[in-house]
Formats: sequence, structure tokens, C-alpha cells
Amino acid sequence: MKFTGISESEIWRIRSHELQFENRIRKEGEAGAGGLNTGLAAALAEGQSAAIYDVCSKTMGGVGIALAMIGVVICPITSGDTAFRSARLTLADWLKLDQDSYGNRLKLCIPVLGVGAFLGIGNALGFINYTVIWRYFSWTNQTLAMIVLWAASMYLFKEKKNYWITAVPATFMSAVSCTYFVLAPECLGGLLNSKTAEGATIYNTAIAYPVGIVFAVAMLALFIHATKKHTEKKAA
Repeated sequence: MKFTGISESEIWRIRSHELQFENRIRKEGEAGAGGLNTGLAAALAEGQSAAIYDVCSKTMGGVGIALAMIGVVICPITSGDTAFRSARLTLADWLKLDQDSYGNRLKLCIPVLGVGAFLGIGNALGFINYTVIWRYFSWTNQTLAMIVLWAASMYLFKEKKNYWITAVPATFMSAVSCTYFVLAPECLGGLLNSKTAEGATIYNTAIAYPVGIVFAVAMLALFIHATKKHTEKKAA
């Protein structure tokens, strides 16, 4: 049989070559993806900082290295400085210790920085996993943001302003903070999550997501209840 001057057998032969070529491309793509995953896993095995440095240097060269230094070194230093200062001022407020004099500042700076030095030395010697502490720090930052947003929402309500601009983000942050607390291995995740035969963590999202949503809805309901109660009290 002829079709536009080409026999049917020739058409099938051409189509067979096309299928072989497509299969080869697909297999090479899968191998490439596997190689990328393997390379990423190897980089992460050296630590998050090393992985960031490796990716930035290979994708952006010297500029990437500079950005990695800013993101991995400078930004954490400023965050640590803020954390130590906040801890000192919080302790000063609890202990009613005036911070105008250098002597009173040193009374709190020395033990606070001492705890930080203990954690740092413990991490350097392998006794403490500092990445876990950093994850706790990140979670407390998000939780603090949630608390501040709820406080700002109540303030805006009392000032008769649009409080939804902070209440909506506060609700979202409530879900995020609670979900992480349930999922994270250093929190409740150690009890709820499971592992594969290869040791990979299987996160129990079937529990964490609904719990996070319920917590966020409960916080929003509590806020609305507080606003109604305040309105009724003011009207009386």
C-alpha cells in the first residue's frame, strides 16, 4: 500500500525509530532527574549552609558566593544579636533590673551569652545539633509574629479601625505555627511521624493539617468572641 509516495512498512519503520528516540530521551531525563536529586542529597548531607554555598557558587559564581555569605552568615548574626538583646531585655523586665548602667547590663549579658557559648561549643564538639535549636528559633519567631498580629488586631478593633488587615494574617500564622508544631520531629512529630525502610521521614499531614486548621479557626472564634464581649461591655 502506498501513502503519498511512502510505503506502509516505511511509515512503521520511521514511527518505530521515533518511539525509540522518545524512550531514550525519557530515560535520559529520568536519569538526569535522579542525578540532580542525588547531588542535592549529597550537598544537604554536608549541612544546609554548605548546600546553599554549593548551589549559589555553581549557579551565580562570585555573586552567588557573596549572596550566600550575606544569607548564611550576616543575616543569622543579626538575628542572633537581636535574639540575645531581646532575651536580656525580657529578663530585665522580669527581674525589675534597670538597664541604664553597664553593671546591670553585664549581670544579664554574661549568663545569656554564656548559654549561647555553651550551645555553640556543644555544636562544634558534636554534643548538640544546632540545626534543631535553629528550627526552634524559627518556630518561636513565627509564633511571636502570630501573637503580635492578634494583639494588633485587638488594638485596631478598640481604635475602631479595619482590624481584618491583621486578623486574617494572624489566622493564617496560627495555622502555620500549629501545623509545624505538630509535624516537626523536634516537637510532636517525633510521636506522630513514621519512617520508611530507607530512613526517610513520612510526615503525618493527615493529622497535622486538620489540627492546624482547627486551631486557627478556634483562635479566630476566640478573637471574635472577645470583640463582641468588649462591645457589649462598652454598651452597658
